[in-house]
Amino acid sequence: MPELPEVDAARVLLRRVAAGRTISRVWCARDPIVFEALPPRRFRQALLGRRVRGVGRHGKHLWLELDERPWPCFHFGMTGGFHAPRTQGVRLVSSGHRTEDAWPPRFVKLRLTFDDGGELAMSDARRLGRIRLRADPRSESPISELGFDALLGLPSLARFSALLAERSAPVKALLLDQGPISGLGNIYADEALHIAGIHPLRPGNSLSPEDLERLRTAVVQVLSIAIENGGTSLDDLAYLLPDGSEGENLDQLLVYGRADLPCGNCGTPIERIVIRARSSHFCPQCQPIAP
Repeated sequence: MPELPEVDAARVLLRRVAAGRTISRVWCARDPIVFEALPPRRFRQALLGRRVRGVGRHGKHLWLELDERPWPCFHFGMTGGFHAPRTQGVRLVSSGHRTEDAWPPRFVKLRLTFDDGGELAMSDARRLGRIRLRADPRSESPISELGFDALLGLPSLARFSALLAERSAPVKALLLDQGPISGLGNIYADEALHIAGIHPLRPGNSLSPEDLERLRTAVVQVLSIAIENGGTSLDDLAYLLPDGSEGENLDQLLVYGRADLPCGNCGTPIERIVIRARSSHFCPQCQPIAP
């Protein structure tokens, strides 16, 4: 968490506040973990005076496209996110708690000021996020090592089948490792597998073309709905929208976080198991273990 829909909400914020503007000030925390030992001075030099031409996203990764390279790239980890001050029509979010008019947010790692007076800040309480510089994000690590984007670049059925043909790992684990496709986490992987009628423990190479076609359709469906609803805010409020409101997708979840509750399709209690240290929720009736 955040997953693709939540990261896309940040993309919309960055595009609204930064696109077409020039970066007039850069403040960086001295955090060698989040910046991966990149000196603050080097980061500031790369961004200061640069004009933002656009915002890119692949899976759970974001980057600003500047008029000169390198470009800054962002990954939120578990608790990272971008915020803007309330004066720009956005109420702040800091570490899953509403902070009203406070600026900058707590745990801020990067703060950008633009020539029109607008500001953005990235905060990260647990320091699991990463801020990098890349000359070409799509062709450099870590983005170059990711699979197809789960929303905008799903592979053809033949390509998808080839990617899983020799993978005997559980399909849930394959969806989470960002290899075949990127952008899914626990929530939306569980939801897509449920809609597709696929048990999370099914080996990847056991999926038929029909299974894969249903899965491709389900992935786009659950992500599109979540984006429309502003993402999923769980009870811990670890994720909120940039205006401080909760994402409204929680009520759309069919299996995730619903252990022991009845399946909306058949009434069978939802089960929870652990696959490679990650929880998985599924309906044993709608998602049989045998194909």
